[in-house]
Amino acid sequence: MNAPELQTLSDLFVNALHTRRSQVLMRHKRNKQWHDLTGAQIDERVRNLALGLHSLGVKPGDRVALLAESSPDWSITDYAILANGAVTVPIYPTQAVDQVEFILRNSEARILFLSNAKQFKRIQAALKGLGKEAPRLFIFDAGSEPLANVTPLAELEAKGAEIRAQQPDLFEALRQIARPDDLATIIYTSGTTGEPKGVMLSHRNLVSNTLAAGSTFDLRPDDTALSFLPLSHVFERIVLYIYWHYGIQINYARGVEYVGEDIKEVRPSIVTAVPRLFEKIYATINKRAADATPMQQKIFHRAVALGREAAKLRDQGKRVPLTTSLQLAALDKLVFAKWRAAVGGRLRFFVSGGAALPSELAYIFLGANIFILQGYGLTETSPVVTLNRLSTNRIGTIGPTIPGVKVRVAADGELLVQGDNVMQGYYKMAEETEKVLQRYDDGVWFHTGDIGTIDDDGYIRITDRKKDLLKTSLGKYIAPQPIENMMRGIPMVEQVIVVGNARKFAVALIVPNFEALKTYAKTLGLALTSNAEFAQHPRLIEYFKKKTDEVTRELAPHEKIKKVALVDTEFSIEGGELTPTLKIRRKFVEDKYESIIEALYPKTEAD
Repeated sequence: MNAPELQTLSDLFVNALHTRRSQVLMRHKRNKQWHDLTGAQIDERVRNLALGLHSLGVKPGDRVALLAESSPDWSITDYAILANGAVTVPIYPTQAVDQVEFILRNSEARILFLSNAKQFKRIQAALKGLGKEAPRLFIFDAGSEPLANVTPLAELEAKGAEIRAQQPDLFEALRQIARPDDLATIIYTSGTTGEPKGVMLSHRNLVSNTLAAGSTFDLRPDDTALSFLPLSHVFERIVLYIYWHYGIQINYARGVEYVGEDIKEVRPSIVTAVPRLFEKIYATINKRAADATPMQQKIFHRAVALGREAAKLRDQGKRVPLTTSLQLAALDKLVFAKWRAAVGGRLRFFVSGGAALPSELAYIFLGANIFILQGYGLTETSPVVTLNRLSTNRIGTIGPTIPGVKVRVAADGELLVQGDNVMQGYYKMAEETEKVLQRYDDGVWFHTGDIGTIDDDGYIRITDRKKDLLKTSLGKYIAPQPIENMMRGIPMVEQVIVVGNARKFAVALIVPNFEALKTYAKTLGLALTSNAEFAQHPRLIEYFKKKTDEVTRELAPHEKIKKVALVDTEFSIEGGELTPTLKIRRKFVEDKYESIIEALYPKTEAD
């Protein structure tokens, strides 16, 4: 089956196995050992599970929910659901319980797959709230103690194996029922406000995006990938469809907290990530440098400065001076070689999505010969819209469009998207759908809500979210994201949010890297112990304000950050400040830290 004949995700699955039955396509770590799954083993499990679901009466169009951490079981279950013509409804393993209940009720999921007993216990309130509408439960890891009314995945697979032995052609007959425009998945966007919206994506949406986005990756037969982002997010899911289609081995990390350890063992050539990972990596590197000897610190800072300088020149297509190249070659062995070893030593490139990647950070990693390719997309676009290529990467942009996708800029600066990757609409939300899918003379275009520009070469830059633009009380507009990206390049800045809507001027809340800050405080002779003490100390606040002034010196006067405050607790999903895709919930943060924000503004009319 050739790529042009691939019309459904089941076609994609079956086609990938034609010549790869003996190839190790998936690996995962359990009990301190990596376990391999060949194409033949995966094929057998998918077929058995698909027929097991069929035995339960699962039919085309039925919704089946998945609430689990990423693993081979997640992918295998997804393929089995799709083979029945059913609809996969992924739920983030960190999703708030009330939202889990909403998604299950709204989607009318008949079946829910859970990862383990911990997840089962976590969502008890949601299941209780659903009452008789609660889905039938299956679990990947049954554990040692059986759970009431929960069936182990292995039992469902065993049932499917019995049916398969009796009806060997049934799987093939079932999987051919789905048509390209049939619904394949409903993905509920986490949203920064309000209830989640169910994005309806068809087989055509996802297959077209898999083939188009995959063709822009510089993939090689011997590539290996490490996957650690949640498969409940369409970005990582489409990436794994791409890997599957091209026969790239997928190594499932145990979780974000183990990425540092797993990446050294797997030694991948490709990793998809979000900017938060690179920020954390660089914060860790900075912390280690701060703990080093004065001579080692001098070498480190010299290497970073020269690497950044060379990277900017290369990015602009300019020649790097010979003296700079020679110095970098010497410093590379002392500094950057250790960085590359820390990410496995074989990495060809990272792909960054989900949020804007600060350019300064990209330059620093490029200076170390660690390539980060930034792309762009939304759940509603399946998701990939644009992607930088390895040979033509331009830092600060999200790259040009992938084949078959069109982007244009509306009169108000909003980016509009058209292509086979654009969603069918929001589930049971016709009014919300009409707001974003609008018909023009040349067809329907999706309104992204992002403000951006397109240069003469087709490279696109995102300047901000339309709804995030701040308007000061003086009538001036401020785009917070570019400013936040600048500030995230400041040493010891872990997270930041710019505030200023309906105010006279902009201020910023900064979450410092407290481990690095403690080391810095010692050099100042400050005897501080708690995060709260660090966050309130005038000298430390002064440091961040001074650095903020330095990185934002080119901004217009009304865009400059007049005051900063330090927050003593990291923004997190559990704390409510971040969505499951790690986007800041601005309104929530402003409400939660209202007293800190108010203290930054004068009580009188005078500034």
